[in-house]
Amino acid sequence: MKLREINSLVELFFKKYEEKFPIIGTKSHEETFLVSLKNKDLPNTNSGPFTYSWGNINTKIKILSSYLEKIISKGDRCVLLSENRPEWLISDIAIMNAGGVTVPLFTTYSTSDYNYIINDCEPKVCIVSNLSQFEKIKNHIKKKTIVISIDKFDEKIEFFENIFLKAEWNIKSLTESIKFNNNSLRRNDLACIIYTSGTTGNPKGVMLSHGGILSNCEGAQEILNSLIENKKPVFLTWLPLSHSYEHTVQYVQILLGAKIYYAESLEKLLPNMATAKPTIMTAVPRFYQNLYGKIFLNFSKQKGFKKKLIQNTILLGTKNLNKLELNLKEKIINFFCEVLVRKKIRNQFGGKLKAFVSGGGALDQKIGEFLNAIGLPTLQGYGLTEASPVVSCNIPGKIEIATVGPPFKTNEVKIADDGEILVKGENVMLGYWNKKKETEDIIKDNWLHTGDIGEITQEGNLKITDRKKEIIVNLGGDNISPSKIENLLCRSEKIQQSFVYGDKKTYLVALVVSDSEQNISEIEFYIENLNKNLSLVEKVKKFKIIKDEFTIENGMLTPTLKLKRKKILQKYKEDLDKLY
Repeated sequence: MKLREINSLVELFFKKYEEKFPIIGTKSHEETFLVSLKNKDLPNTNSGPFTYSWGNINTKIKILSSYLEKIISKGDRCVLLSENRPEWLISDIAIMNAGGVTVPLFTTYSTSDYNYIINDCEPKVCIVSNLSQFEKIKNHIKKKTIVISIDKFDEKIEFFENIFLKAEWNIKSLTESIKFNNNSLRRNDLACIIYTSGTTGNPKGVMLSHGGILSNCEGAQEILNSLIENKKPVFLTWLPLSHSYEHTVQYVQILLGAKIYYAESLEKLLPNMATAKPTIMTAVPRFYQNLYGKIFLNFSKQKGFKKKLIQNTILLGTKNLNKLELNLKEKIINFFCEVLVRKKIRNQFGGKLKAFVSGGGALDQKIGEFLNAIGLPTLQGYGLTEASPVVSCNIPGKIEIATVGPPFKTNEVKIADDGEILVKGENVMLGYWNKKKETEDIIKDNWLHTGDIGEITQEGNLKITDRKKEIIVNLGGDNISPSKIENLLCRSEKIQQSFVYGDKKTYLVALVVSDSEQNISEIEFYIENLNKNLSLVEKVKKFKIIKDEFTIENGMLTPTLKLKRKKILQKYKEDLDKLY
């Protein structure tokens, strides 16, 4: 399939379907496409995974498209609020096929975020998974907004399955009349609006085009083709589909004709891997950190021969990774490490894993080296939502662990005079929804200013060296505005100044400037109440009271009274790390 000749994400799905099943009505349509491992999501069943065939998904997309195109016009926004499940993909494609624009919402947003986003994008339709998700937005949507529920919970709300059941009696004529593929869609048309945190506190709606995401798929295809060897790959997905990374990955999966498993939860990821036996798995650094911790703990308990074997596995695996020549003795030892250690580790992950792909945040170099050394190839990539989202990624067999690999051939990357990474290409966003100034501030002469500092190595790989913008990226890949939370903390009369920290961490902590430690109980009470109005990733889990103010004189503030984050971090790094 020539991706550059595909006009939209909708066309990508239907063209792939045509390619896989050229003869309509054959049994081959029953090939499994999507598998839900979440029992609670399964209709009329209490156990076992629930599967959807390619033919079943194709029909459901057409029927839902037909329903939606009667109630929306081209460009109408449609909110999608759901946990990961097959209906997510069905809804996303159907919305676009009907001419709409998908607005995915995280299930962990705060009330104020839901309110802001819904008022900002003004959706015509809201598709929610269940009552729990509907409760989060019901007070923010207008009365004329049409709500569709995936799980039945209210007779007054249109139920997903009813839409399909009503169509079944006339399925032949419906199939003939429904748009096979919305041919009016073009690559520069708006496909989705994905909201990301901004430094002003309010989320910004990143407008991504069909061509932008297709461009990302083309870049990914070049890397992944060497892993799948013309075989049908299997993916296990758990990162929220509302995340730009996973949202694009689902179209890479369609392009590859993959089988997709939806994991139950992060806690059940390892047993789910044993069930799904994935070929490729995409995740954020938090997953790899947890994985590293569990494996390393197990390794530390070993003694004698096993301990020596593990030590050699890590040592020789790291040498291989760094392309250092092994002598004959090392090659023999490494052979036994491969058979007795690495193969067993891979079997614990289903036995067919070709690569982990890390994105959505910086992967610790030590963790990347460790996983690659023990037989779990881990490719680190780089990107941001505004780039649809991937800019570069390491290539299998050519991994440079200190870098994020070469830029995709579908985009250009250059380093500005001040070291900032600039990106140009079809993958660059159309702009921020309703934010002309912010768009002009970040896209200049068609170059996206990423806010990250980096360099290009002699081998042509991109290396991230610093962050220019004041945005925290936690281990889950979430973008968090520290200034927003700092401003909220300082609303307390007991808090004079604050500094929020949590880049590459699992949760946020804070330094709180207060004139007396006797205020601790009042500050604790204030933060507890503040957390109730923040999203899950924005909550401040721990804090430390300090007496020294941040001033211009002590180098902690700029002349314009902004926090000098590097200076503060240098002084208080040890105190902050003790909070984890």
